[in-house]
Amino acid sequence: MKAKGNQGKLILIGAGPGDPELLTLKAVRALGQADVVLYDRLVAAEILKFARPDAELVYVGKHHGEQEQTQSQIFDLIVSHALAGKTVARLKGGDPIVFGRGAEEWALALEHGIEVELIPGISSAIAVPALAGIPLTYRRTSQSFAVITGHCHEGAAQEWARYAGIDTLVVLMGVKNRTVIALALLAAGRSAEEPVAFIERGTTERERVVLSTLGEVSQGTVEVHNPAVFVIGEVVRLRGTLSP
Repeated sequence: MKAKGNQGKLILIGAGPGDPELLTLKAVRALGQADVVLYDRLVAAEILKFARPDAELVYVGKHHGEQEQTQSQIFDLIVSHALAGKTVARLKGGDPIVFGRGAEEWALALEHGIEVELIPGISSAIAVPALAGIPLTYRRTSQSFAVITGHCHEGAAQEWARYAGIDTLVVLMGVKNRTVIALALLAAGRSAEEPVAFIERGTTERERVVLSTLGEVSQGTVEVHNPAVFVIGEVVRLRGTLSP
């Protein structure tokens, strides 16, 4: 993960699913060393307290319609600070390589001769359902799962039929398109009675779990708010057994 040159350094850090106590020890160490911290919208304020007191904290959260412009600015910030000899912490919610464009930032840094360190985070795709009492796998119920993005680059259509035979589906960033997703999965052969769950603001004090069925979601009658993890599959029924 190293590149030639006497440039600064980029550290890609996963902030985990929301609960500050789920941050890794290695991430805490790295935040204490960084000169600049570029942090996303879903990073808890408590996590930023691990940054050095004199570190520059820069909010780079993305908002609808401005994603590409913001990402371009992030690229520029990484390069300019690192080439100035600074250690840049790129702090992302969940894991930086799971739908976080972390690999693109990694590649960009290497192109400019900047050293890169990766510190994985606990992914919300796995941790949020589990802590809500919904395991993604369970003997005789689910032997496979897929983590899918709820929206695609430049509006490209997601081919939901390819996921029809997977036991458990976890959709990230799928709240806005939930009705379309449900309709596509029903058209691909999944049952309208299949249980689904939306876990809003998982692992935080504001967590809210909405239980429904794929059929109800397809009708547009299920009210959900971002950010939320969308889980589809029979394992959702286990919440009644495993949740407190």
